[in-house]
Amino acid sequence: MKKYLAAIVLLVCTTLSAQVQFEARVSKTTLGLNERLRIDFMMNVDGDNFVQPSFDGFQIIAGPSQQVSQSWVNGRSSFEKAYSYFLVPNQKGTFIIKPAAIEYNGQIYKTAPVKVIVTTATEQPRDPNDTQMSGDESLYLVADVSKTNPYINEPITVVYKLYFANIGISNLGESSKPKYNDFWSQNIEIKQLAAEEGIFKGQNFRFIVLKKVVLYPQKSGRLKIEPLSLSVDVELPTNRRDMFGRMMLSQTTKRVSAGAKIINVKPLPESGKPDDFSGAVGDFDFKVTPSKTNLKHGESLDLVVSVTGKGNLKLFSLPKPVVPNALEMYDAVHSEDISTPLSGMAGKSSDSYAIIPQYRGNYPVKPMQFSYFDLSSGSYKTLRSPQIMINVLDGPTPADSTATGGNKNKIAAVEEFKTIKSKTNLVTIDKEDFFGSNLFIGLLLLPFLLVPIIVLFKKKKEAMDGDISGNRIRMNNKLAKKYLSEAKKQINNKELFYIALEKAMHNFLKAKLHIETSEMSKDNIQELLLSRNAKPEAVNDFLALTENCEVARYAPSSSVTIQQDFDKAVFIISELEKQIA
Repeated sequence: MKKYLAAIVLLVCTTLSAQVQFEARVSKTTLGLNERLRIDFMMNVDGDNFVQPSFDGFQIIAGPSQQVSQSWVNGRSSFEKAYSYFLVPNQKGTFIIKPAAIEYNGQIYKTAPVKVIVTTATEQPRDPNDTQMSGDESLYLVADVSKTNPYINEPITVVYKLYFANIGISNLGESSKPKYNDFWSQNIEIKQLAAEEGIFKGQNFRFIVLKKVVLYPQKSGRLKIEPLSLSVDVELPTNRRDMFGRMMLSQTTKRVSAGAKIINVKPLPESGKPDDFSGAVGDFDFKVTPSKTNLKHGESLDLVVSVTGKGNLKLFSLPKPVVPNALEMYDAVHSEDISTPLSGMAGKSSDSYAIIPQYRGNYPVKPMQFSYFDLSSGSYKTLRSPQIMINVLDGPTPADSTATGGNKNKIAAVEEFKTIKSKTNLVTIDKEDFFGSNLFIGLLLLPFLLVPIIVLFKKKKEAMDGDISGNRIRMNNKLAKKYLSEAKKQINNKELFYIALEKAMHNFLKAKLHIETSEMSKDNIQELLLSRNAKPEAVNDFLALTENCEVARYAPSSSVTIQQDFDKAVFIISELEKQIA
């Protein structure tokens, strides 16, 4: 009998257990980064001790709210109880919402795990299940693109605007930053956010300009601009009023996205492309200007190759002058005076070459040419400079150098001996005889003492002239300071100093590694420097200082820190000059 009773009790408990339903229901299983997710934990019994899951990867913006419903239909009762949450994702990816738990009749029941996929933010989310949330029609984030089918290196602008109407907004935070892969980009600083009046979708809206960016596409084809997404605290009007008759507001957090933008970039035409074309696109003027054309032996001149106008001034290389062997030309010092408004880069880019003549004579600098693609006419144009004649008025001639075997050290030694006087005019100071005096003995021994000194000086000078590596190091130290001359001028202006310092570091890389601005990624610079036998410590110091320039422009710093950064830059460039093969 006891066996039958136990079997009956077990059967009843099993039947009751089978009747308990507890499940998790989501409004969608795939959503954008800026969309909301509603999840309901439903049960058909009045369970106790509800335990919510951890919601990893999500943020709770509302909930839990509890609803209970009970009804009688045809003599049968039905019961339903729900715990509801509204969630927003923190990042893209695939997430598992772990089980929730309740207790009923001494047993624990759990929901099944729910898989949710979070994708890139959508342009305007729509969630019909978010009945408790409103305001989608009052808040928009828009990315205005000036042109969607530019040429390579033609500037386009992207202006991000946040439109809102009849709501209050605060605490704007970037959920995801826009990405400009395959674009050269320049942010335009907005000093203060200000609300303006405007028309959007045929209605009156207020808007805030959040961000302005100038982009130069670096390759042709279909390029994608990843969206900007914001998290915004919103105050929404409700239908309720307080005891004074004022409308009550509800507060919530909304995520909005500008949506991805597709830019179809046209390649530059191959027809008519000059052989010397280096990627310049815009409207330019080209000049080659010497600081002087008549100079004496030992003097130097600066030959400045410059391009002025509007276009991608930072994204192409300037042509290099060709000079006769009798003119010794040093590496270029690159300088820029470029501004970047919404219309694109404008200003001047130049290379300055220090030239020192070796012999007397007249030497021509060959005409130079510069080619660019003119956007207004859709064709290539080539500008040419005239031939420049350098007149060296004195000094040795190549024939003199051949006759003496080209031994510059002997000429230098002769010049040194010219300073030694062969005769001495003596003035009697006292009545003592000059012959046999201390002065007489000193003058008698002086030539013998000077001979070893002169010999040592000559050998030292010959060694210095033959020490090509040492001379190069000394010249590189001078060039390092010349690269940083503009930064030194601005050492009392923090922001201009770090801008000039960053340009100097980039100019150094352009001159030594022969790379363009578009190739200056951290990994590429590190790889190239290490391949040229630079020491890892020097490379890491160079990269760290370059990255610090952008941060230091806005961070508080003292004049001591600025001077230390300048001295560090001189040291690092000098060290890399010694190490680069």
